[in-house]
Parts: sequence; C-alpha cells; structure tokens
Amino acid sequence: MNMKITSLRSRSTHLKKMNNFIMVCVLCCAFHPNIYASDGSELETKLLNYSKRANTFKNIKSTDLFNSYAIQKIAVNGVVTDSDGQPVPGATIVIIGQEGGVSTDFDGNFTVSVSTGDEIKVSYIGLKTVTIKYNGQKEFLVQLEADVSELDDVTVVAYSKQKKESVIAAITTIKPSSLKIPSSNLTTAFAGRIPGMVSYQRSGEPGQNTAEFYIRGITTFGYNKSPLILVDNNEVTTEELSRLHPDDIASFSIMKDATATALYGSRGANGVILVSTKEGSIGKAQISVRMEQNFSSPTSMVELADPITYMQLHNEAVRTRDPLGVTPYSQQKIASTIAGENPYVYPANDWQEMLFKDEAINKQVNLNVSGGGKVAQYYVAGSYSSDNGMLKVDGKNNFNNNIKLDRYMLRSNVNIDITPTTKAVIRLSGAFDQYSGPIDGGAELFRKVLRTNPVFFPATYAPDVANAETQHILFGNYGNGEFLNPYADMVKGYKEYYTSQVSAQFELKQDLAFVLDGLSIRGMFNTNRYSHYDISRYYNPFFYKVGAYDKRADEYTLNVLNENSGTEYLGYNEGSKDINSTTYFETAIDWNGTFDEKHAVSGLLVATARERVQANAGDLQRSLPYRNLGYAGRATYAYDSRYLMELNFGYNGSERFSKKERFGFFPSVGYGWIVSNEEFWKGKISNTINKLKIRYTYGMVGNDAIGNENDRFFYLSNVNLNDGGNGSSFGTNGGDYGRPGVSISRYANDAITWEKAEKYNIGIELGFWNRLDLEVDVYSENRTNILMNRSAVPTTMGLQAGVQANVGEASSKGIDVSFNYAQSINKDMWMSAMGNLTYATSKFEVYEEPDYPNEPWKSRIGNAITENYGYVAERLFVDEEEVRNSPTQFGDYMAGDIKYKDINQDGKISDLDMVPMGYPHSPEIVFGFGFSGGWKGIDLSAFFQGVARTSLFIDAYATSPFVNQQNALLKVYADNHWSEDNRDVYAVWPRLSETRIDNNLQASNWFLRDASFLRLKSVEIGYSFPNKIISKAYLEKCRLYVNGNNLLTFSKFKLWDPEMGGNGLSYPIQKVINFGLQISF
Repeated sequence: MNMKITSLRSRSTHLKKMNNFIMVCVLCCAFHPNIYASDGSELETKLLNYSKRANTFKNIKSTDLFNSYAIQKIAVNGVVTDSDGQPVPGATIVIIGQEGGVSTDFDGNFTVSVSTGDEIKVSYIGLKTVTIKYNGQKEFLVQLEADVSELDDVTVVAYSKQKKESVIAAITTIKPSSLKIPSSNLTTAFAGRIPGMVSYQRSGEPGQNTAEFYIRGITTFGYNKSPLILVDNNEVTTEELSRLHPDDIASFSIMKDATATALYGSRGANGVILVSTKEGSIGKAQISVRMEQNFSSPTSMVELADPITYMQLHNEAVRTRDPLGVTPYSQQKIASTIAGENPYVYPANDWQEMLFKDEAINKQVNLNVSGGGKVAQYYVAGSYSSDNGMLKVDGKNNFNNNIKLDRYMLRSNVNIDITPTTKAVIRLSGAFDQYSGPIDGGAELFRKVLRTNPVFFPATYAPDVANAETQHILFGNYGNGEFLNPYADMVKGYKEYYTSQVSAQFELKQDLAFVLDGLSIRGMFNTNRYSHYDISRYYNPFFYKVGAYDKRADEYTLNVLNENSGTEYLGYNEGSKDINSTTYFETAIDWNGTFDEKHAVSGLLVATARERVQANAGDLQRSLPYRNLGYAGRATYAYDSRYLMELNFGYNGSERFSKKERFGFFPSVGYGWIVSNEEFWKGKISNTINKLKIRYTYGMVGNDAIGNENDRFFYLSNVNLNDGGNGSSFGTNGGDYGRPGVSISRYANDAITWEKAEKYNIGIELGFWNRLDLEVDVYSENRTNILMNRSAVPTTMGLQAGVQANVGEASSKGIDVSFNYAQSINKDMWMSAMGNLTYATSKFEVYEEPDYPNEPWKSRIGNAITENYGYVAERLFVDEEEVRNSPTQFGDYMAGDIKYKDINQDGKISDLDMVPMGYPHSPEIVFGFGFSGGWKGIDLSAFFQGVARTSLFIDAYATSPFVNQQNALLKVYADNHWSEDNRDVYAVWPRLSETRIDNNLQASNWFLRDASFLRLKSVEIGYSFPNKIISKAYLEKCRLYVNGNNLLTFSKFKLWDPEMGGNGLSYPIQKVINFGLQISF
C-alpha cells in the first residue's frame, strides 16, 4: 500500500512539472507571428485536460492553447425545479462537448462556468433531460418534467436490472399503485391483475385471508407448488409478502420462464416474484402519510331455512324414511313457535344473526419519510393496520372474543455513498402481528352454525327464580348437554397469538471501473428471525335446559346439565411455538460494456448460500440446518438494439440427495429480435406499429422440493429404535418386563434425484400509435423425474414404509395476454385502460398407477393435475322397483336417493366407476380488465376480475341436514328436494333423512358446480386538491378518495361466493367500502 501511495505522489509531481512547462509554452506562443494562421479548433479542449492525458502533449498545437485561454468563461447561477415548482436536488449539469460537470444542492441551485454559445444539459432520473444554450442570460431557470417512459424503461431481472427493450425473458412488471386496494393483505390484490399468475382467495377472515397463487398453474406433485418470493433479494414466505404495504414497494415483477428464473436455481423452479422496496434520494425530507378507514361485510352468506320450515322438514325426514318413526317436534311446539310464545321455551334461533355482526370497521395508517444528502440517503416507513372480525361480544364477559388483528410494520432502507465508487445499503424491516379472537377461529364458528339445531334451545336463558343470583351466563343446551351451542363456544374464551418477523440486510457495492470499464462487484448478507406462539384462555360454560314450564304463568324452571364440569374462572392452555432463523449470503460480479456503439455485452456471476434452522423441529433430522448452495451466471449480447441473445446457467447443490446426485446443472438460452428497430420498419408502418419485438427462450430448471417436506435426506433411512407401538412384554405374567420395538418410516434411496422441467416460451410485444401496448406469451413445460410412491409393491416384501422413485411426468401449456392503453387528451384530461388473460392447463404424462385394461377412464394420464373425480349421477331413483333392478350402490338407499351410472357395467357401483369430471378445482383461466381516467384533480378507476374453467364440489357431508338432530338446513335444499309430494328426480337434494345416507355423500356430478365468475373487483374515485390551495398549508399533495372492493359478483353459482370454491361454509370473503386521505409534505 505504501509503495502505491509513493507511486501516485511521484506521478502527481511529474504532472505538475509538465503543467508548468505547458504554461511557459502558452506565453511564448502568444507572441508568435503565425499563431493566428493556425487552425486546430478541434483540439481546443485537450489543453484543459492535459493533467489527465499528458501523453497527448505532442499533438497539441500552440494556436489551440492560445484560443482556449483567450475565450472568457463566466460563472452563471441557476436553479432546477420539477413540474410542481419544487427544487430538484442532485440533478446533473454538464457542458456539452466538455468533461466534468456539477450537481444541484438541496435547494436545486447550481453554478457553472460557460462561454457564449455553450450548451448545458440538465438531467435527473425519472425526469426529462433539458438542453439550454447560453446566450448571455443572467441565470438558468430550468424546469424538468416527469419522464414516465424512462422509469418504465428499466426492468428488474435476476440479481440486476436491464433496459426493458433488451429483456428477452418472460417477465411481467406491474405498477405498485395497481396493488393498492382496501386490504391489509397484499396478496388479495393479485387476482386478475398479473398476467401469468393464477390467484384466488378462499377466506375473508383477518389473518387467514392470504390468497393462493401460482405462476402459470401447477405442474409439480411436490410439497412446494408456490413461486419463490424475494423482497430485496431476500427469500420470504407467502405470509411475509402479504404483510408488505404497497406504498413501500418500488417495483413488483414476476418471472415466468426458464431464462428469467435460471439464476435462482432450484428455488425458482415454480417461478419467481421479485419485489424491490423504495429507497431514498438526495434532497430534503419528503413525508407522506396515508390514512384509511373501511367498512367490511360479507359478499355472500349461506342462506338457511327458517326455524319453522326446519322443524316441519325435520319431521318429514323422519317419516319419509320410517313411517313409524318418532318425530322430534310436536305440532304443539311448532304452533307455539309460530305464535311467538316464550322464546326461551320455544326458541327460533337465527344463529347467524346471534353470532355475527353485519359489518366490521377496520383502519390503516402508513407513514414514510425519504431524503438524504450526498453521503447518505434514507427511506423510513411505518405502517399500522387494525382488522376486526364480524363476531359479537357478550357484555357479561370482561374480555373481547371478537377477532382483532393489529399489525405493525417498520422498514428502514439507508444507502451510504462511502466513496464515489463504493456504496453500502442497510435494510432493516420488521412485521409484528398481535391477534385476539375466538378459540376455534372465525372460520370454524361459521361451520358450527351449519352443525347446530335452531329450535332445541336458545343461546342463553334468562335466569329463573333459582338462578336469580347466579353470576355466570346460563347457556342453553339439550338432552344431557351433548349438543353444540356455537354461541357458547364463541364467547367462552379467547385465543391470542403473537408473530414477529425481523430482517436485517447489509449490501456492499464496489464499482471497479478503474480496473475495467463497466465492471462492478457486490456482496450481501441477510438474516431473518421469525417467532410465533399462541395462548388460549377460557372457561367451561354451564349448560341449562328447561326442566318444567308453566304455560299459564309463563314461567320455567331450569336444570343445570353440567354442574360438575362448568367453571366460572378462566383456564389456560399454551399452543404451538414456532421459531426459526435464516441466514443468506450472496456475492455477484457484473460487467457491462458497449463496443463501437452497436455491440452491447454483459456478464454476471452469482454465488449464493442459504441456511435455515428450525426450533421445535420434532426429530433429529429435521433439527439439523437446512442448507442450499448455488452458482449462477448470465451472458447477454445485443447488436445495434436489434438482435439479442442471452445465456444463463444455474449450478445448484441440495442436501436432500446423495453425493452422486447432489449437484445439478440447468442452462437456458434466449433470443430476441426487435423488428421495429430495423431500417425497413421506419416510415409509415412505424407510425402505426411503433414497436415489434419477438422473443424465444428455452431452458432447464431443477426442483428439490419434492416428496414430503419431512423427508430431509432421501439417501438416509429413518429408523425409530424406541417405538412403543411395536414393543413386546415378557415375563411369567406377560407384563413383568417390556421393551420398545423398531419402526421404519423411510428407506434409504441414493438414486432419488432432481425433478427437472424443460420450459419453452415464445413472446411477442407490439406497440400501436405510441398508445397501445400488447404482449403475448405462449409457453409449454415438460416436467420429468417427479417423485412418486411406487404403487405395485407386494406386501410379501414386508416393507413398513413406502418406496419412492423419480418416475412421474407432467406437462403444462398456456398463454399470457396483456394490453395497456394510455392517452392524454389535453393538459387537464387523461385516460388509460388495461387488461390481461392467463390460460394455464396441465396434465399427467406418466403416473405411477395400476393398469386398468378394462377401465381406461381410471387412468390419470392425460388428465389435469387438479382434476375433479367422481361418480356419474344419472338422476334420483324414481321408485323402489327401480332401486331393486339397478346395480348395487352404497349402504342403504331407496327411492329419491341418487342413482349412479355403472360405467364398467359389472353390476355394482365401486371405485372403478369413478371418472374425471368438470374442470379442475384450480382455475385454468384468470382474467382482469379495467380503466382509469382523470380530469383536472378528479380521478376515477374501475377494475373487473374473473376466473373460468373451474369447478367445485358442494360438500354433501357437511351440508346434510338434521344429522344427529343438529345440522342446519340450507334454504336451497328446503326449496328443492325430493319428497313423496314432489317426486322430482332432478331435485337439488335427494330424499331427506336425519342420518347421513352414505349413498348420497359420494363425490359425483350431482354436487359439482361451475365456479366461474366475474367480479367488480374495485372502484375508486378521488380528488387531488390544487397546488395553489395546499401550498398555503405547506403541502405538496393532498388527495381524498373513496374506493370499494369486491362490490358485485356475477356467477351461475349462488350458494356462496364462488371464489371460495369448496370452502364456502367458512368465513366469507369481504366486501369493503373504504375512505382514505393521502398527504405529502
């Protein structure tokens, strides 16, 4: 190091001496008689830079030196502002044709030395560059307008950024603002907005409403079907992504093909979601606050029959199966209930009304501050959301049993310019959930309503004379207290859980341009800490029933049913505890270069290492650290912004495989042709089709998330030497001495290897009239080496555990289409429209299954991976004669029950008669479209979302009425069922019964429904106050808005919200009306 410093000092002294020599030459040349006859103006600037280029001295003419010093430079001040008149700090000002430049200060001011005729160029990221000629003006007043095209011109790719024009891979980038909906869960905004993503929401319960989403559908059989999710290159879970606030997002991209995901190796086998959070910029502190309050209510509730109809049909259910059966309700009880007599003796409960409120009130607040100086820039944000449930609270309790989820989020991103070539980034984030709610959860309470009798007992009794001083709540029940009282289960206690997730990241970037122009290197360290635990506190309810009733005096006497088990104090139960730690290292070296202005070349090499440790793992193997190593690289070449090529590779190591299978190499290649940049395209055709780009990619991807997640090491057996279930006892009496036995849950198999996917993608990008952009991607994927259990292992081998092998194969194909249209009508009016459609289908190509020579429909080969299977229901049996003359079915059945088709005609209905039916339960088509527009300060937007080619099964088991004298009766069943008086063989529900009829519970097309729907997903109207008004309050932005979510749904299926699929009996998806205010200053 000392030698280098000495060398630099020596060179500096040498340059100073050369400069002195040059000044002497300048003075001499000034008096030379032929100086003005010389012509060398093109070398004028070389003198000024001689200290940097001393070796060019021999080429400098004396005339140039004299002219350079003869031209007078004048220091001129200036200020740079944006379109709102706010100063722009950090803007770059250069004099065209000269080296060097200056930057604006915090107030947008700058000073530059110019001569008459000089042109200065002012630029800033995200703003249009301006060029101004100096003609003697006293100062430069520069206003820069927003350049949306420049911001959109950059696409985030794996470990780097590229100009959108040069991207070959199938990558979709969406604006973070489009993900802003009135929900504290980010994933609920995905449906229909992201081409290539299949997304749907199955629940509306706070804390449980995270959407399911897959990139280009499901192809693997493994335990992990979800995409890799990266936030600032840090791998996170779906739950962690759901907590991210849209205001903190700078870019949101999904990577769909092999070329896009190759650098992530096996982690990106199912696609990648890449999110970058916002960073600070040079300038004064900018503060932004968003406050929202919304009102949520169910989009749809399952309709139940009224209590009177319930009793009448319950009696019918008994008589229609057994004419001599004892009916549960007397005519006197039915008549008294109709007359509205004492509701405690003749209850008619609407359990939904008793348990659930019509709406819930929620709120959100987000605050972020950004700014910085030349050394450090910062972005700091904090968010708070409070989501409440729809559950009612009993005032007699001193605790709140309703759902309340408080979520706190903190984020701090600090960029430090250590030197002009060395930068450091520190990112800290934390998400903290605090939940309180019913012990069984909100979804289970909705299900319990469907398992409760509405007329046997009230939710609670008013005290009788004997219980006038009783301190506890008198909960209703029946029989010996074995019946379900959902109100008691709701209010008897509460559960709390606390979840904390903290992430710390340090990144160091070094520009190595002094070694090679365009070369840089960076390293990153990230650590995550996650913890979760829950606690339940509850009492055991006292249940009562009416023991005697004096109808004349309208007085009843209560009998306690569980005097010895009820409690008036809170009990305590500790729930699960989950703690894990993740550490991640990443190093990358990147190079970009351009030769002869036409040849653009880049290269990237990345090395990654990840380790995760799980506390309370459960066994020895799972307690060991989970580790993953990877090396990846990318090389790109572009000629004249017309012809593009990209090569990628991933070299990954997995701990799950034996040494001979541990590492896998997965390459990819892509080609692109920007036709619109060709000379022959210019002219009239370019005025109509301003953009035409064709892309093709091919690649291999590996996946090690196969089989069961608990199978850590396939090449090792898992043997339990202390299995009490396989033990034996010895001794004279047969139990004097005992020893545990041995069990095997996995056999070693060193041949298990990577699941491999071969992916193809062809894409075309079109631009029309510089207003409409259309993008289409057609893709296919062939996945091999899928791990499956061998189905033909004879029991005579004596194996305790199944045998697995890489024998499965599957394929998928589909198309992604998206369009965007934007037009500025005039300075006050603008409009835009967008839409996208994703069609993704998959099927089994090779499946380990028995041979079905006589029942080819039993084979899964050629069927969708998420296909529905069931029996073909022809209709309901007409009469007993038809029952006797039909193939044997399931259990006891009679006229009015479901009649199935004997597919293989063997005289009985069995598993061999099950066939694929309907569409897959995961949608094959997801689409969305919408518009937005504005006039002056008013803006309006709307968005529609829908799915198609998807089916659901109504759960006949859960919706069977009257079972155990409890289950509720769906209104649709009450209105349309088979009966002696209405022998409709196509009725929605078969013959009634107070027990489950096994024959009618089989999966069949009788209960299969089309779950397609179209939804008005969101509508928003807002008003931004003019600057001349808000500036008086020192505000830069003030916007009021009202928006709604899940407002209307159009579907053939009416029982519940079709987006919930077969989960419709649980907590419903919410319709939201939201009021918000956003201010910046």
